[in-house]
Amino acid sequence: MKILSILLLFFSLNSFAQSHTDQISKHRENYKQDFVKDSYAPLKESDLPNLHFYDADSSYRVTANVEILKNEKVFKMPTYDGTSKEFYRYARISFILNGKAVSMTLYKNVALSGNPKYKDLLFLPFTDETNTKETYGGGRYIDLSSKEIADNKIEVDFNKAYNPYCAYSDGYRCPVPPQENDLELEIKAGEQLYTGDKKHKK
Repeated sequence: MKILSILLLFFSLNSFAQSHTDQISKHRENYKQDFVKDSYAPLKESDLPNLHFYDADSSYRVTANVEILKNEKVFKMPTYDGTSKEFYRYARISFILNGKAVSMTLYKNVALSGNPKYKDLLFLPFTDETNTKETYGGGRYIDLSSKEIADNKIEVDFNKAYNPYCAYSDGYRCPVPPQENDLELEIKAGEQLYTGDKKHKK
């Protein structure tokens, strides 16, 4: 009976890992196709082979505790082109990743929050110790939704971390991840360094 329970647990965990891998594979395929469909995007179909990702790893999918922040003032988040964009701090999240306690801030873009299509969008920019070595030096982003918060918790999947457009081309206003989201650990998940030539936006 004990052996049967162990086998059932093994196959259940294996199935869980497989479904996560499939989910991330589908997510990345959609991510690539968005470049092809968007005329504003810096990459074309011929550039897609230069996109690289870590293998899907479910240990980088965490359930975070959420503390919604109140009465936060709008501030200007610097961008890599020397300008800025207006954001406000929406929530603090905390979780354990690879045995370390991690705390990060979720932001809302002021301009986008006025658009019904993006009113629930939450922005999670971050830097970590893989930057410049295995991932883009300017950090990476994760998109979340306030609708995904339930019982003061939200799932954060670092396998979905992606590069800002500035990783591929100049001429874009990519927010610089704030210092409070600089992680003192390696996030070996999500998008890696782009290996194509950097483009110049006309």
